[in-house]
Amino acid sequence: MRPRELPELPGVLSADDVAQTACHLLAVQERSGAIPWFPGGHLDAWDHVECAMALSATGHTEAAVRAYDWLAGVQDPDGSWPAKLRQDRVVNPLREANHAAYLAVGVWHHVLITGDERFAERLWPAVRGGIEFVLGLRTERGEILWARDRDGSPGDHALLTACASIHQALRCAVALAEWLGRPQPDWELDAARLGHLVAEHEPVFADRGRYSMDWYYPILGGAVRGVRAEERIAERWDSFVVADLGIRCVSDQPWVTGAETSELVLALAAMGRRDQGARLLADIQHLRDPDDGAYWTGYQFAEDVNWPVERSTWTAAAVILAADALCGATPGARVFTDVPEGSVAAGAASCDCAALVR
Repeated sequence: MRPRELPELPGVLSADDVAQTACHLLAVQERSGAIPWFPGGHLDAWDHVECAMALSATGHTEAAVRAYDWLAGVQDPDGSWPAKLRQDRVVNPLREANHAAYLAVGVWHHVLITGDERFAERLWPAVRGGIEFVLGLRTERGEILWARDRDGSPGDHALLTACASIHQALRCAVALAEWLGRPQPDWELDAARLGHLVAEHEPVFADRGRYSMDWYYPILGGAVRGVRAEERIAERWDSFVVADLGIRCVSDQPWVTGAETSELVLALAAMGRRDQGARLLADIQHLRDPDDGAYWTGYQFAEDVNWPVERSTWTAAAVILAADALCGATPGARVFTDVPEGSVAAGAASCDCAALVR
């Protein structure tokens, strides 16, 4: 059943286009509620949540609830999920921190759209468990180590993109907790500390600067906004943006990807640069399959081929969420466009806590 208003961008994506893409996600969703990368494929918790969010944004709230209930049902006792699952079987037992955190974003997004208190109460233990797993990987300095191995050993480094995403998740978890009357002031402090490291102490994190996600995710995750965000986007725009095609996944490869482009659009929407975001979203419509509204993951423009040879559900979901953030059709868009308290907006000198970074 379609809502009264679907995300749409005139000249880029019509409401019917968005509805068709949502129906593609529904077709891939398994009877259990799981949403794999493609039919019969594997999934991970983060991308599964992104697909559920796209279903909520397009009015398929019952399917979204099934997706969230399934994810809560396969959560491990420590609050995590395996890095890769296929038909409820563990394919990769690694537990990634940002996967465990992202349920909070999805649940808060769904609550903003539906106001469903019973859903929020039911999912709260899973959200809390995921956040507690994440905070168990926090260093004394405040960054989050990227994963735990099969034997429980923590990773030896933190990732900027992952921590920026976790910052967003912590903010959403705090908002959900307040909404449910279960305030979590310690989580709020943890979010502020992590956001500060993301915004002001990038050397704390492993160097992944060739990846476009490290460029825009501090903005998308809410740690950097305002003048600082404008400066950050301008600094590497030419390194990643390919005219009329989208953005590169990595700066040194002739490969544009739909999900990364859509995520940059989310960051631009958060900055108020909606016209620019709409142009970028238009640029990746060459990845759209007009037959069913699915999206190819990427395009290798030196070889003129779609690569990899897959139409990933999370790419389609990212397009829907980007369109919603640009047009504001649903209240769920606020998880991307609201300015979190404590985000770094000033363009002046950085902080004076150099002793923090050792």
